Amino acid sequence: MYDLRIRTPRLELRLPDLEMLNELAELAGRGIHDPDHMPFGDSWTDKPSPELERSVVQFGLLQVATWARDRWTYNPVAIHEGRVIGTQSIKGTEFSVARSFSTGSWLGREYQGRGFGREMRAAILHLGFAGLGAEEAQTSAFSDNPASLGVSRGLGYEPNGSWLVSRRGARAQHLAYRLTRDRWLATHTLEVRLQGVENCLDLFGLEAG
Repeated sequence: MYDLRIRTPRLELRLPDLEMLNELAELAGRGIHDPDHMPFGDSWTDKPSPELERSVVQFGLLQVATWARDRWTYNPVAIHEGRVIGTQSIKGTEFSVARSFSTGSWLGREYQGRGFGREMRAAILHLGFAGLGAEEAQTSAFSDNPASLGVSRGLGYEPNGSWLVSRRGARAQHLAYRLTRDRWLATHTLEVRLQGVENCLDLFGLEAG
């Protein structure tokens, strides 16, 4: 799994070692979003330092420690010019049957507004569809998170419902989006290269060949 690589013109996505996790934690500590706005369903960025940084490292290690063929979360970091700039996850449950996955991500504030969010998502979509043979991708975001919603719409996702949740003690609307394999094939244009997928298909609950 640590040999799996996803490369785009500007980024490399890979599972982080401890040094990279520490860099990711420091990045989170410098800020991900305006403190007055919460883009995440779990308000983990409200934690004080160093609890926040510690939680980033623990979360990364937890995904590896609890990995199972029928329930997994691959949570690579995104690297640009040798620096960790964020993380982009892909999650599957009974993936070998459902062929459906969901995604989540965040970027350090200093790297936002430069198209990295879209490039990261396109990279992980390529892994899901081209590398793992998925039939659909799902994602969601709060209705007041235009950056995330813009990435989804720009990559061809279509609306797939909504629901209400509690966020920081107030009601908020979550919007769901879905991208089918056929629509992905018709819309994806970014050059993405995969390395090492074949050797870890079993970890995703799949058979090689």
